[in-house]
Amino acid sequence: MEHALLQDMEILFGLAVATVVLFRRLMFPSIIGFLAAGILAGPHTLGLIQNIHQVEQMAEIGVVLLLFTIGIEFSLKELMRIKHLVLLGGGLQVGLTILLTALLGVAFQFSVQQSIFFGFLVALSSTAILMKLLMDAGETDAPHGKISMGILIFQDLCVVPLMLFVPFLSGGGDGLTGILTVCAKAAAVVLVAHYGARFLVPWIFGQVVKVRSRELFLLTILFIGFGTAWITAQVGLSLALGAFIAGLAISESDYSHQALGDIMPFRDAFMSLFFISVGMLLDPAILLKHPLLIASLVVAIILIKTLVATGAAMSLGISMRIALTSGLAISQIGEFSFVLCQSGLTAGLLSPDLYQIFLAASVATMGLTPFCLKYSAPLAERVVAVLPRVLTRGRGVLARREQRMTLSDHVIIVGYGLNGRNLARVLNHFKIAHVVIETNPFTVKTERRKGTPIIFGDGSGSEILSHANIDRARIIVVAISDAPSSRRIAAQARLMNPAIHVIVRTRYILEMEPLYKLGVNEVIPEEFETSIEILSRVLRKYLLTHDEIERCVSQVRSDSYEMFRTMSRKHSHAVGISGFLTGAELGTFRVGPSSPLVGTSLREGILRERSGATLLMIKRGNEVIPNPDPVWEIRENDIVLILGTPEQLAAAAALFEHGT
Repeated sequence: MEHALLQDMEILFGLAVATVVLFRRLMFPSIIGFLAAGILAGPHTLGLIQNIHQVEQMAEIGVVLLLFTIGIEFSLKELMRIKHLVLLGGGLQVGLTILLTALLGVAFQFSVQQSIFFGFLVALSSTAILMKLLMDAGETDAPHGKISMGILIFQDLCVVPLMLFVPFLSGGGDGLTGILTVCAKAAAVVLVAHYGARFLVPWIFGQVVKVRSRELFLLTILFIGFGTAWITAQVGLSLALGAFIAGLAISESDYSHQALGDIMPFRDAFMSLFFISVGMLLDPAILLKHPLLIASLVVAIILIKTLVATGAAMSLGISMRIALTSGLAISQIGEFSFVLCQSGLTAGLLSPDLYQIFLAASVATMGLTPFCLKYSAPLAERVVAVLPRVLTRGRGVLARREQRMTLSDHVIIVGYGLNGRNLARVLNHFKIAHVVIETNPFTVKTERRKGTPIIFGDGSGSEILSHANIDRARIIVVAISDAPSSRRIAAQARLMNPAIHVIVRTRYILEMEPLYKLGVNEVIPEEFETSIEILSRVLRKYLLTHDEIERCVSQVRSDSYEMFRTMSRKHSHAVGISGFLTGAELGTFRVGPSSPLVGTSLREGILRERSGATLLMIKRGNEVIPNPDPVWEIRENDIVLILGTPEQLAAAAALFEHGT
């Protein structure tokens, strides 16, 4: 039939739009919608597609583009930064999953080769689904997000070797000689790609960029990617390996970011066809034929992957709560397992019935991923609450028993990311005692060598906070990206030291009220602070004066933070002056040399007259004078503590700093 392919594409994309919209409203990943569209259009249900082979060929392009973009995104520098997490954590997860699955396969009377192949299929998780869900939830920087990402990176690296070994498991290779031959060919291609990345690829892109044509740049990317894939296929390797190597070659060039941005829309379109084609292969009748078997397989896959990943993370010293959350997050079957599955079907490692059963179970695990991620933290908390602390705190080879520190009147920093590092650096500069609590054992090990006062552990545990002398600390700053953990830490800190000042960094304004309910003194929402910074920079570009910008920012802060303070007062259980003052703030200023306050006494009332603020305390050198007498004279370099509204503090700042 004329234009049959165009008709098939129109049917598939139309179904995909409808199903993805429906599944997204039900909070399922888009991939589940694509699979459902394929099931509906496939020969086992409505039979709407005439030429399935052509669709599969286009889907194979999607696989090539996926590996190509993974190669471009792959960074050797990033790998070296988290090499322990990737190589040890990911290696243990993949290796143990393959081993455990293979043993179970042999126990159920499958051949050793088939059982190992089953391990290949189960070991891989879905990077596409999990990364999307973590980004939507804002948890990519959370501890469980980082661990999941490290394991996924290793799994992506394993895809190509696993694909190379499939023919040998089926007996199609030449034994050890064949394996060595394939490895030698792969090494030769990698070597050529390496030198091509250093010399040939930059030269090609340099010539193309001079033409200043985006279309030509895109064609060059596709030429390099598909060309390398075709060459590897000609020497007996897979298209996927060639695509990955081509991506690696481009990743080392200065044009990798632009190349990735240009190729992503094509990858997404063709990858949708890949998942649709997988759905077309699934026969829904298999669900009626083997419902208990498929359900049991789904449960077994989730349990095996969760337990293995949890054990792998805990062996590195990660606490059980974080490890179990990560394990549940990666408990689904990955998209590359479908690629391996089709190779296994062709190689005779899977029968048609086993293939259908595996497809059904895989789609089910993918569909359950949002629920696994949503309920992983509460489940992990319940498990940790039941088990003894000695089993859950994380005791790997990289962890060691923490000794109680001899600190008092210090700051406790929970989390050593960007915010924690910057705060610690400033505290060091001003010689303010502090201690850091961090869950990443590799960060702890590195920072200890630098002399950083750092404790390994989960800050929500009373034992770790006790080691940090929370009963004698002045402030605790929770600077992590995990909202549930922040709430647990704040609650535990307030319980152990009712007088401590609790400051929590959070991503969104919606997360503030639950923290205030727990007795947090100050919550810093990144969402709001980012909007303030954007406002300030926009006004600066329009050449508004510093004072005008400060007044605008002060007004926005006053209006917005009054709402935040209302929440704080409503739920405040904290001890301190801020809970009893409505609309007032405390500010600390240094008296500048050109300030009109220099040489004046408090009796003259210049500060009160010009700003409306009230002076509460003066610090001069090492001497601190609370509630100074009216005859007290202000001098240069005095540090004063004043009380007032945000507008009054802004006016006072001008008096101290600018002398207006």
